[in-house]
This record gives sequence, C-alpha cells and structure tokens, in this order.
Amino acid sequence: MSLSLPQIEGIAPDQASLKAAAKLMKPGKWPLRSRDANSQLIWGECQGSGSNPYRVMADVTDLGYKCTCPSRKFPCKHSLALMWMYAEGAGDFSEGTVPDWVTEWMGRRRNTGTATATGGDDNPKTAAATKSIAAATAAEPAKPVDPKAEAKKKAAAEKRAIVTRESVQLATLDLEQWIADQLRGGLATFQSAAPERCRRIAARLVDAKAQVLAGRVDELPSRIAGLGTEERLDALITELGKLVLLVRAWRQNPDDPALHRSVIAPETREQILDSDALSVSSRWEVAGERISTRKDGLVSQATWLHNLQAGEQRFALLLDFFPAHLGKRSSSFTAGEQFDATLKFYPGPQTLRALIAERGTAEHGDASWLTPSQGDNIFSRIHQCLDAEPWAMTIPLMLPAGQICETGSGRWWWQAKDESTALPLTGALDAVTRGIALDATIGLWNGSRLDPVTALSNFGRVNFG
Repeated sequence: MSLSLPQIEGIAPDQASLKAAAKLMKPGKWPLRSRDANSQLIWGECQGSGSNPYRVMADVTDLGYKCTCPSRKFPCKHSLALMWMYAEGAGDFSEGTVPDWVTEWMGRRRNTGTATATGGDDNPKTAAATKSIAAATAAEPAKPVDPKAEAKKKAAAEKRAIVTRESVQLATLDLEQWIADQLRGGLATFQSAAPERCRRIAARLVDAKAQVLAGRVDELPSRIAGLGTEERLDALITELGKLVLLVRAWRQNPDDPALHRSVIAPETREQILDSDALSVSSRWEVAGERISTRKDGLVSQATWLHNLQAGEQRFALLLDFFPAHLGKRSSSFTAGEQFDATLKFYPGPQTLRALIAERGTAEHGDASWLTPSQGDNIFSRIHQCLDAEPWAMTIPLMLPAGQICETGSGRWWWQAKDESTALPLTGALDAVTRGIALDATIGLWNGSRLDPVTALSNFGRVNFG
C-alpha cells in the first residue's frame, strides 16, 4: 500500500504539527530510516535536542504509528515527518530487518486490538481547509537584517554573561561559607536537617544562575540516605569536600567548558556538533540505563554505552532530562544492543558525556567485550579519574572476572576471581546472581559503592537494575 500526502494531512492533529514536521524533513536529523518491504513497516530515529534520539515507527497499511517522544499530540511531529518522508520518497529508506523495538510495538498493537488513532478533524472539508502540507512547507518571507539590532543583541548577550558570572561567583563564595557553617555546627546535626538546609541553599544557587550546582546540592541528602548508617558521615565529608574543590576550580577558570557544565549549564547540542570536540567512530554496545526523578521535578535519563573496538575511549554517557509530569518516557535503546556510530564528546578531563553525531543500523551483534585481565588495579583507574576531576560523582568501571557474594549481614559485594579486590554493591540484588561466575562486569562507582549495570557469564548476559 502506498502512502499519500492527503492521508498524512488527514491524521495530523493540527496545522502546527504539520509545520513542526516540515522542519524535521532533513536527512541530517534522521541517522536511521529503514523499511521492511514485506510488511510495510517503516521506522527511524530522529535526533532531537537531547542525547537520546527518538524512536519512531509506523505501519503504512493502516496508518498506525508510535514515537518515544513525550509529546501529547497524536501523531507527533516525528511520526508525521517519518511518514511524510516515506510518502515523498520510499526509496530513501534502506531495507532492513525489523528491530526488536518495532516488533514489540506491533505485538502490543495486535494483542490489545487497539484501533489506529486517526487524529485531526472528522470533517474532511474542515480538515482540508485547516490542515495543509502545502501551507506547512511554504517559505516564510525573509526578515531584513538590521545591523544595529544585531549589534545591540550581541552587546546584551555579553552583558548577561558578565552579570551571570559575577552572580555565580558570589554564590560559590556563599556556598563555601554555608559548608563551613555546617562543619562548625556539627555534621551529626546537619544529617538530620540536611533536606531542608540543602533545599534552602540550592534555591539561592538557582537565583544566582548556578542551576547545575544547585541540583547537585539539592540531591545530596538523598545520595547520602542511600548508604549504610556507618558510611554516611564519611560520604558526607567527601561530598562537601568535592563541592569546595569544584567551586574553587570554577572561580580560577570560569571559561573552562567542563567546569561551566558542572556549575552553570551544559552546552547545547548544536554547540557540541559544530565544535572540534573529540569524535570517536566505533561499534558501541548499550550497557544499560539509569533513570531517576530529581527533586526539581526533572527526570534524569542516563544511557551508558561501551566501546567494543580497541581504542582509548571505552565508555560514553548519553544524558537527557525531561519534566516528570510528562509521565514515563520510552527508552531509545535496549540493553545489549550494538550499533555503529560516531559520537562527539563534551570537552573535559574524563570525556564521558557524548552525543550521537551519526548512527548506523542497530543490531544485536556478536562483537566481544574488551575485558581487563586479572590483577588489573581497579583502584588505580578510580584514582586516575579523581586526579583529573576530583569532584566527579560517577566513575564507570570494567571489572575482570569475578562473582557476586553476600555476607552474613546481608551486604552484597563484587569479588574478583583471584580474590585480590572486593567492592561493596548498592542495595540488595536478585539471589539468583549470587555465586555465578562472571567473565566481566560493567558498573558505576559512586565513591562508596558499585552500582552493577551488566555482566557476561556462562549463562549469557546478566542485566542488573
């Protein structure tokens, strides 16, 4: 069945959605566009402003669609753009094997018997009058450039940057004084009042434009509360010390991009892609995902990738944030998925956070891990990362062969096969993982405990959490 532009006009919820979809009609925004010749399924990945692309799929036989974006319009602009591009040029879609995430969607649709949402106006005459692809693609008249207005705009931006820097500098001094006050008052007292105290100083940091630093301070009590009682005091001292090191480093070099990212705000996607930042082309595997709801109402979605080819860069972090009120957001990746891609890394001493610049077809490949040998010094890796970035909160680790153990007190540990190293784990794990011989393990070290993400064993891949 062929897909026509009038059909797309008919299912569009409104003219604004068609207008937004028209802006996505660029191949550069779609690192993946594929189709299955036998079932008339099409799918693609549309790169938005965040790190994780939106996964879009459609069935052109009945105009069914699905997208992982949080839009409340159905179909969203990504679904409309995918079907629109297919209607204008099916040959631009490469033929491929239907990925699991499309198969799962099709299975859910057929199992539930859900009817395809049509969207738009039920009256064809009204729809034709109010929704038009031609109008959506009509070129807007170019606005004349006013040199004086541009110069004024640039001067205003420079002034705002100066004001922000001065405001943040005062805020960091205020934070240091606040930390000194907590130490003088006693950390035992601080622990019981930490949520309220941290919330107040975080609000002052937000007012001073130090949004990222404010989020870190606001989340401090919950990070400490997740530890054992005997660990909390040491972890609190460590975290307060890291905050002092961070703000002092920023004041010495406020133009450093990594420090700016840790205190004020990260660079935009366009800034990273247009820069000469580190670029790594490789075969990547999705190690796992960590999703958490923050106190500021945002959901943090962290996807960890593992480099499967020899090279210096082993891990990559794709980090996105979205409002919690939008509800659960579908993941763009599945654990164990392998794909070829070129990643661009945010500049910094660890070069962990990245964006996908170009991506090949996703697949469940058989590329093997570059596992470390027994006897490799895990702590030297941790110390190396902390030497480069002492305020780092998370350090990804590739651990050699070992196993998961449980002590008599109910604590869980990862232990190396040669028993040379043991690391405490976060929380309790599934009992079935206890004692299983693990060929290699990927985990996230938070300074006190290891959060295991995934591992390889004789029974196959083991995913944690």
